[in-house]
Amino acid sequence: MRFRYSRWDDSQDPFGPDDPAAEVLEALSEDVLSGMGAEGAMERLLRRGMQGRFGGLDALLGRLRSAREREQAETSLGGPLEELRGRLEEIVETERAALAFRADEDARTREAFLDALPPHVPGKIRELGDYSFVDPRAQRMFDETMEHLREQVMGAYFRSMAEGLRNLSEEQMRRFGDMLAELNEMIERRGRGEPYDFEGFMQRYGDLFPDGPETLEELLENMARRMAAMSRLMSSLSPEQRAELQALAGQVLQDMDLAFEVDRLGANLASMFPDMGWDRSVPGEGEGISPLSATVDAIERLHDVEELERQVRQDYPGASIADVDEDAVRRTLGERAAIDVQRMKRIERALEEAGLLTRRDGRLEVTPKGARTMGERALVRVFERLRRDREGTHEARTAGGQAEPTGATRPWRFGDAGQIAVQRSIYNAVVRQGGEGWTPGTSLRLHPDDLELVEAEQRTEAATVLLLDLSFSMPLRGHFVHAKKMALALHALIEGRYPHDRLYLIGFSDYARRMEPRELADEGFERVYGTNMHHAFNLAGRLLAEHPRATRQVIMVTDGEPTAHLEGERSFFSWPPVPRTIELTLAEALRLSKAGVTLNVFMLEESPGLIRFMERLAQLTAGRVFLMDDRELGAFAVRDYVARRSR
Repeated sequence: MRFRYSRWDDSQDPFGPDDPAAEVLEALSEDVLSGMGAEGAMERLLRRGMQGRFGGLDALLGRLRSAREREQAETSLGGPLEELRGRLEEIVETERAALAFRADEDARTREAFLDALPPHVPGKIRELGDYSFVDPRAQRMFDETMEHLREQVMGAYFRSMAEGLRNLSEEQMRRFGDMLAELNEMIERRGRGEPYDFEGFMQRYGDLFPDGPETLEELLENMARRMAAMSRLMSSLSPEQRAELQALAGQVLQDMDLAFEVDRLGANLASMFPDMGWDRSVPGEGEGISPLSATVDAIERLHDVEELERQVRQDYPGASIADVDEDAVRRTLGERAAIDVQRMKRIERALEEAGLLTRRDGRLEVTPKGARTMGERALVRVFERLRRDREGTHEARTAGGQAEPTGATRPWRFGDAGQIAVQRSIYNAVVRQGGEGWTPGTSLRLHPDDLELVEAEQRTEAATVLLLDLSFSMPLRGHFVHAKKMALALHALIEGRYPHDRLYLIGFSDYARRMEPRELADEGFERVYGTNMHHAFNLAGRLLAEHPRATRQVIMVTDGEPTAHLEGERSFFSWPPVPRTIELTLAEALRLSKAGVTLNVFMLEESPGLIRFMERLAQLTAGRVFLMDDRELGAFAVRDYVARRSR
């Protein structure tokens, strides 16, 4: 075994593996908390990618566009005809050179025949096919050209078969024709809903399909992609070029007695796969010569790129990352890009398997566990910030002082100090290894996850109500995400380190209401006006009344002065605020103060009206008011809570 060591900086977890699901959720959290919801945040993450994990769809789309432009620049649509024209000219010149050394009348007649050859390629081939060459080398070149032409035409229609169709005997050619006839019959039977024997077909003709398709659909899709590319090449040529190439291909297939079945197969495949761009022209900006099969290869690659671009853009109804064809990505952009697609496809499944996200009524939502995890990750970032500021000594998980055991235990976490609960730890090890075949009398191995500590923390209970301003101004001014992160971090801190404390979360705008942490990840935000602190203080007082012996506090995060209050059961809103709103709000805050509740207010703006109100609030309640940069909100709130809790 090999080990790698690095300097300890308090951020490593030496025992637990990296948690990619939690890391991905953290990458989603900014957009989730901004009101996009899990669905929108996931779409945005897939578009931009995640550093160190995968490249995003936007990067993939950029590479595909470059690949398309490169294919178009290199593809010469007239290349196949130019290649054959060049071969024929070389053959004719070779024959002319041999005739020039002869002075007989036959030589002059042959020269006249060569001078009168048609200018187009099919005509030249037809005439030279009946010509008896004087030069053996010219005859050999012509025979090789005809064999090359047959290979190219077959390769243009049947990509993977061309290699195996060289120098076929008449019997082998009849077998190939029989295969096409059976294949067409099988396609037509399938279309009529009748049974067909694909397995028997492959037993008879499997050697003609080197790709080894496992189903009829796979075989037909591969053939359709190829024949559609040939169709697109024909549609992209000028009328004269198209006529030449069609005549050549038809002549070759007719000579091989395959023309009827190939036409029949093309019609069948076009009806089965109409979305493959049959007869749609493609741009080709390249110049020069290229074999027919290679040109069709380029058009097929171009189709793959175009289809992948459509899949990656995700701009059609019902689009999903699952639509992106990994095999096409691998063919077009290579293995690295295919791995990125695989990882993107696994993200949602990994988050669901980890219990962080779930689908409800077709929409992706953050689960309670997911909200808790987001809070834990936010808390980690807070502590990292505190460490950089040479503060945050509260991160050490110590019980503090000599406290009496409570009788309870808790799981040990790296960095914890305290008394090991030996019996409970051994029990955990036995239970864990019991599923692996452990039996009494054999050695028992302790794992860090087995360890538990004797709970020795003082049981002084604290009850906190966090009032979070949900009015429309919070997202408009950019405070929403930081306020939500602070709320989640505080929830994670209390739940993880102070399990006997209680945290209530109240959101308020025109009305106040109880919230669960997972609701902070809901899509959208409240498009209502009103900052009803009166209702929020009232609801906080009722909740804290259930904890008369606890240390109680209210933490409020807001960017505006009170503009609404309750009139009976209805909310009254006014901007600028009326005196009665101010009076009722201050009276409710004073009632909290007289009940022994500490008020801590975080102001995220400093308008004159808000400052005047907060000054009066602080005077009446002896509370604390902080003007905060919202980016510092989480670190300050957590640090202050831990400091007050330790006292």
